[in-house]
Amino acid sequence: MTASSSELKQLLDSINRKSYPAYKSLKGFYDFGSYVLSIDHVQGDPFASPSHISVHVPLKQAGFPDFCLASSVTRIALEDFLLRNFENQIRSYSFRAKGSGKSGLISTTACTQEVLERSACQISKKEITMGFAVGFPANGRTINSRELEKIFFEFLPVCVKKSLYYQSLDKKALEAAIFLAEDQEYIRKQLVKENLVAFVADHSILPRQSGVSQKPMKNSVPFLSPSSLRVKMQLPHKGKITGMGIPAGITLIAGGGYHGKSTLLNALEAGVYNHIAGDGREYVVTDSTGLKLRSEDGRFIKDVDISMFINDLPNKKDTHCFSTLDASGSTSQAAGIAEGIEAGTHLLLLDEDTSATNFMVRDTFMQQVISREKEPITPFLERARDLFEKAGISTILVAGSSGAFFHIADTVIQMDSYEALDITPNVKALCKEFPLPASSASAFQMPDTHRIMTAPPVKKDAYKELKLKTHSRDSFSLGKETVDLRYLEQITDQEQTAALGQLLKYAREHLIDSKKTVTELVEFLDKKIETEGLGSICSSSYTPWGLARPRKQEIYACFNRYRR
Repeated sequence: MTASSSELKQLLDSINRKSYPAYKSLKGFYDFGSYVLSIDHVQGDPFASPSHISVHVPLKQAGFPDFCLASSVTRIALEDFLLRNFENQIRSYSFRAKGSGKSGLISTTACTQEVLERSACQISKKEITMGFAVGFPANGRTINSRELEKIFFEFLPVCVKKSLYYQSLDKKALEAAIFLAEDQEYIRKQLVKENLVAFVADHSILPRQSGVSQKPMKNSVPFLSPSSLRVKMQLPHKGKITGMGIPAGITLIAGGGYHGKSTLLNALEAGVYNHIAGDGREYVVTDSTGLKLRSEDGRFIKDVDISMFINDLPNKKDTHCFSTLDASGSTSQAAGIAEGIEAGTHLLLLDEDTSATNFMVRDTFMQQVISREKEPITPFLERARDLFEKAGISTILVAGSSGAFFHIADTVIQMDSYEALDITPNVKALCKEFPLPASSASAFQMPDTHRIMTAPPVKKDAYKELKLKTHSRDSFSLGKETVDLRYLEQITDQEQTAALGQLLKYAREHLIDSKKTVTELVEFLDKKIETEGLGSICSSSYTPWGLARPRKQEIYACFNRYRR
């Protein structure tokens, strides 16, 4: 039932100067005429996590033209645009209402350079829902509802009016954001048509300001494509654009240290997401299934078929269904590729610097010293070609020390002072002068991916067992178990980690039954988010505003690292 805004005023007046728990009586919906205010969750005291609030604006009253909601791509771009505007508005009012602890705090998601589907702003067929946090004001632990009245009746109406209605927005900026999203989606579809795995537009700015800032570096060298790899695209809105098209197959990125190899790879791994205007990488677009892999010493592996890379272990352990609590770097990387295949990945992104050396390559001298029959590892060097030709999985690899990779590459890009050069013909000529010994790898077989996920049964009183806490972008805990995600380098936002935690919690509560495969679980959850939104995976009665949608690749990776 929805009450009126005047009733909210009366309630606020009635609880003024009472003890803090009286704020709980405010929970509910209130009609402000042009929107509905919902008080979803009230904090326990002024020093606790702030209260959860949402506003609901009827879509017809918001007045957005049809082109803004023409597809899921444009809808997400609109949600992102509105959220950035709303966050900018409320930031100026935060803590202008006074009190103890978090009193007067008004905050919502601070978006990153990527355009992600987020729970903080969701558009349905009927309404726009914007979620945010408010610190309910108090003096000590005594309610100061006069200050909360300022937030609800003075500050918030201004923020809603300026950020959630078409007539109040910068229409050119909104149109540019929608058109950019459509252009980016067009490029992503063109990759498939033109047999490419990635596209890097000319004049893109790839270097970032620092390790803690993803904004573009000032005065950096703009990217220019080698003429031999340059492709043209006619985008729906921007028009003609040129850039480097990376063809399907095996691509090697080489060059001296500090010349831009890793910078290019980092841009490509981020290219699985759309980016906002001004990021510098707006037109850097990668196959959406692209997966960045690295070695992970000590990671958990459960029932993974790594026989493509590792066989005939001295302890006779079966590598067709391999498990360990403490994987080596090479074993973890082998498992990562097998799990990536299970997740539907069509592109692997690797950096020699963060890979296990013995997994990637074995040089001729080592093969002479340690005979092949004594080495259980078939290096990636000998499997990359099979992965592409028999499994349809391309590779983009940064290499700086081993020349063996040149022999398997279809395309070789040299980065020279941030300038990209296509040196493929020169490399092919040199490879004929320095041939590799013939490969003696065993026959290629796709890994068996029929894996069942098991977990202890959920008890009736499961609050402590399944209590969820997000620590950072790198990890969350579910009960006593911490899930380490620090090596999943394509998680770009802590809100994606929070969503992964919710997904795993939902799976524990409702899905894992020792019958469903990992694939069945992930496909079900991904479809549920697609059709019902991020709120559908949460056990709370309201949608937490701090979630961002992860890709299927990250959902698989999260479940694969859950030790229970």
